[in-house]
Amino acid sequence: MLQQAGVDHDVVLYMKEKPDRAVLEGIIAKLEDEPGDLVRRDKFFKDKLLGEGFDEDSLSDPEVVIEVLEKHARLLQRPVVVTAETAIIGRPRDRVPALFE
Repeated sequence: MLQQAGVDHDVVLYMKEKPDRAVLEGIIAKLEDEPGDLVRRDKFFKDKLLGEGFDEDSLSDPEVVIEVLEKHARLLQRPVVVTAETAIIGRPRDRVPALFE
């Protein structure tokens, strides 16, 4: 979508370049969404994290979100679009073009 719009961008393959604490803190600092929205609530989350003592309420704490995503990068909601000023979760897709208008 960004390429078609002619927006210069970098794609980070988060499973190859797992985000560290500093990257996650930077995203959360700019995030328009709630920090807990960065965590996917898929089967892995339900099977693994709920068994580790995490729950929906704990994900309201940015520190918990960072801990979860450092430990389990596969749970990072995607795409995350980060600009110099802001960051959004690109779901639904129609949120992304508004950043570049």
